[in-house]
Amino acid sequence: MKVLAAFLVNTIFNFMIGLLVAKFLGPEQFGRFALALSVAAFIQNIVVDWIRLAAVRFYSQRSRETKPELRATLDVAAAIMSAALAAGAILFILSGIELALTPSLLGLAVAAAIANGLFDYHTALIRARFLDGVYARLVIFKNILAIILTVGGALLTGSALIALTGACLSMAGSLIFVRSAVSDREAHPKLARFDLAMDAAKYSLPIITANIFYLAIVLGNRALVTKHFGFAETGQFSLAYDMGTRLIAAFGSALDVLLFQIAVRTDDQHGPERALDQISRNMSIVIAILLPAAVGLWFIVPSLEHVLVPELYRGPFGHYLKLLLPGLLCFGLMNFAINPVFQIIKMTRPLITASVMACVTDIFFIVVLPQMPDASNYALAQAGALIVAMISLLIFAAVQSPRWPRARDLFFSILGVIFMALALWPLQGLPAGLQTLGLQVLLGSLVYSLFVLCFDIAGLRSLVFKRLKPQEA
Repeated sequence: MKVLAAFLVNTIFNFMIGLLVAKFLGPEQFGRFALALSVAAFIQNIVVDWIRLAAVRFYSQRSRETKPELRATLDVAAAIMSAALAAGAILFILSGIELALTPSLLGLAVAAAIANGLFDYHTALIRARFLDGVYARLVIFKNILAIILTVGGALLTGSALIALTGACLSMAGSLIFVRSAVSDREAHPKLARFDLAMDAAKYSLPIITANIFYLAIVLGNRALVTKHFGFAETGQFSLAYDMGTRLIAAFGSALDVLLFQIAVRTDDQHGPERALDQISRNMSIVIAILLPAAVGLWFIVPSLEHVLVPELYRGPFGHYLKLLLPGLLCFGLMNFAINPVFQIIKMTRPLITASVMACVTDIFFIVVLPQMPDASNYALAQAGALIVAMISLLIFAAVQSPRWPRARDLFFSILGVIFMALALWPLQGLPAGLQTLGLQVLLGSLVYSLFVLCFDIAGLRSLVFKRLKPQEA
């Protein structure tokens, strides 16, 4: 359970660092920063993220001991792909082709793709072996460096270029700090095998392709917002999406970081049937957490904006976030509840179809929706695309006849959220601020927690009591 605490701490720090960088850079420079990070995420997903996905699915303590060639293959692949990406970036910059980003920002976007790709790969190795202490040290050191280098650079210079440099150095520096703890002396590079790399790529390719389409939606919409409204509006639009994504992912990823690895270990030790049973339990837990989190977030947006969001972003932040929230909830449910069904049975091609439908939907809404004085139509298009993608994925999952969550868990989760919303609705008239935020969070948590305790939604009550028993003994 230490890994959950470390992950939540990391998410909180990422959220606060993002807000501080936005504050110190201002909307225009933050727009450049956000666009560069979108490019970095797009490049990372195409070139190096397949290695992380393979590590999450196939690497474990047992494979480390019995199959060192797997780790050797992944390490060599990470080194080759990083070097190839760096060389390709240099050649592209030297070609003189002009883009919205300056050559310096583009080069740093590539550096960020490499640094974050290696960081995510190493965290996947740590998760696979349940090295909670190592993960906690990595998270702490990375966030200390990010505060000093990324936030500090933004504060002192107000430059997206310097802030992005700090982000790259913080990720690379944290890996140096824990390298010895995650190294595997038995996995000598000579053991690397081309066929294992192809198996890893074959498994990851559909997931990577799907992610490319989703990232293309984000990158494309930001580029269009920049074209029509300038970098300042891109900064406003991007902050709402990035912070909303992080808030939803704070809950989903914290669960996924443990639950999916349990399913993988179950598959490794007991076979796919038991693993699918575990996936259905995981789905119940994810839905029971994400649904109230998203609805509660919708109610607290005004106070959250007033308390945490830099003044220059207030107004647009809350407006865009509320438009994006339904789509962000669907994206969270896809990633942490539905996608694992396909990952555990190694049948990930339906993810591509759903992502293509999301892209088509996004383009359709952009064309059909009337042009507005701000980026609202792009927010609506992005949310609609993610909703359609989730519906598509549910249909594909139904064809595979997976183990669905228990109907009673879904019923009481929805009922609990309805009662939580009814309790929070009268508080909307209160002035936005810290006291209102605290009252909303306390009341919403209390109402939904009572439903969890009374009806043992997704077995959460049993899990909590089981966890407390050793302490009472």
